[in-house]
Amino acid sequence: MSLRHAAVAALWVAVQPVFGAFAADGGLQQTEALAWLQRIASAARQLNYTGVFVYQAGEVTETSRIVHAVDGGVEVEKLEALDGPPREIIRRNDELVTYHPETRTVRAEKRRGARSFPALLPEQLNSIAEHYEVRKAEVERVAGFDAQVLLLEPRDQYRYGHKLWADTGTGLLLKAKMIGERHQPIEQFAFTQLAIGGAISRKQLEARYALEAAGWRSERFSSNEASVSEPGWMIRGSAPGFRKILEMRRSREGVAGGSLTHIVFSDGLASVSVFIEPAVPRQKVAEGLTQQGAINIYYRGLGEHRVTVLGETPAATVKLIANTLAQTGK
Repeated sequence: MSLRHAAVAALWVAVQPVFGAFAADGGLQQTEALAWLQRIASAARQLNYTGVFVYQAGEVTETSRIVHAVDGGVEVEKLEALDGPPREIIRRNDELVTYHPETRTVRAEKRRGARSFPALLPEQLNSIAEHYEVRKAEVERVAGFDAQVLLLEPRDQYRYGHKLWADTGTGLLLKAKMIGERHQPIEQFAFTQLAIGGAISRKQLEARYALEAAGWRSERFSSNEASVSEPGWMIRGSAPGFRKILEMRRSREGVAGGSLTHIVFSDGLASVSVFIEPAVPRQKVAEGLTQQGAINIYYRGLGEHRVTVLGETPAATVKLIANTLAQTGK
């Protein structure tokens, strides 16, 4: 979705200092910046916090309320959409239950291969330095908090850059901006209201629709997860830095049509999902690239399969992965 020319020009000027800082700040040690990334990754999972944040991508703006707590080593999170159709997501570790009151539907599934704000960073950060140059920058103010700014510059054309703002006191991520190949902002998350620490009651974490949901339609998604070392699918040739971290076959109970293979490739920060399903017999699979906000999507046929590759990466990345995908042993 394109912005007005005036807005694009203003944003272009605004982001020029982001990557200029990389060259000017060469004396800072990357190890210190990586330690900050570890603080960010840990804080999002270990702290209690409540707040409201805004997501922006092109002309799309979404506002959400989040409540996050750790109780006996279990992460519990409630995420409520404040714009558009009402929706609530209750997460306990990787178990998700989503309530859609407009369609009177409850959906239960496991969260796999995906992260959400403010927990955008993986727990293991070892490979990030291979693919990004990470540097500290200035301290700014976000939602009333002092924030340490961190810059992640991609080392090649297969991933986007990032600018992160972390609370100087706790390390919690307050704001995150993804930056494209032409230094344009692609998407942004930012807290507008936030309280860190303190007790959070069970009532704050309950879904308001849970009592109504007894008469709703229930959807439960199941999957059979395969080890990354088992026979399956792989990338042949060079897909720089992206390794297969998950392969599973998914089926939705009560829905015909066979299983869907879902594979996740990651460089430690950016992730690309590949969905492989049987193609419709005697029907040619349409091939091509589309974009939805920050996500590039590439479709292609592969033998008797229809392949969909999507990720918050440059178009070159999803095309490369789609065109080098092959079954092991084939």
